[in-house]
Amino acid sequence: MRIDIVTLFPDMCDIVLNESIIGRARKSKLVDIRIHNIRDYSDDKHKRVDDYPYGGGKGMVMQAEPIYRCIQNIILYLDLKPFIIYMSPKGQTLTQNKIKEVAIKNHMILICGHYEGVDQRLIDEIVDEEISIGNYVVTGGELPAMILTDAVCRVLPGVLSDQECFKEESHYNGLIEYPHYTRPEVWKNRSVPDVLLSGHHENIKKWRQEQSEIQTRHTMRLNNINLK
Repeated sequence: MRIDIVTLFPDMCDIVLNESIIGRARKSKLVDIRIHNIRDYSDDKHKRVDDYPYGGGKGMVMQAEPIYRCIQNIILYLDLKPFIIYMSPKGQTLTQNKIKEVAIKNHMILICGHYEGVDQRLIDEIVDEEISIGNYVVTGGELPAMILTDAVCRVLPGVLSDQECFKEESHYNGLIEYPHYTRPEVWKNRSVPDVLLSGHHENIKKWRQEQSEIQTRHTMRLNNINLK
């Protein structure tokens, strides 16, 4: 898979996505992540890419043309148009099912907004989908884009050592993951559950399933989701 991130802060994205599992996946060429600076496509001598909003109001709006030029440069020699996503608080909320859906794309372009967002005409012209990471607002689209990139990359073949690494994780199959424990057996007078020390694999599997269901119901209550 190839992912292009269109941003005002390329170093911010590159530093994060060169670390840990995603960094190793990039070095191993399991995923091709390219980061582009929108300011490189501005005609303004100061590389300005924003302006005052029509109709008044506080804040600035990112101009359509520099972002459009950046994306046109990306797709110039491609046979097929990539799937273009704008990271937006008004988009569909990101879930593990959405991750599975976009992970089958061959090529994605992620647009990182800033200030008050981007000119709506750009969204209408080229964006295929808007995605939000939750019902709150952050300073820009860089963190959401990196979250989406990280979540997508780790389900790609070969990125994790074994597919079971993510198939048992929270949300992958609709359940929250069961609790984990490691050495020592007793810490602060709290013991590891006996079943995990038993060596009885079927009992351990059953306990983990039960705990996943308990954790899921608890999380749903915290989030005011109706239990079926």
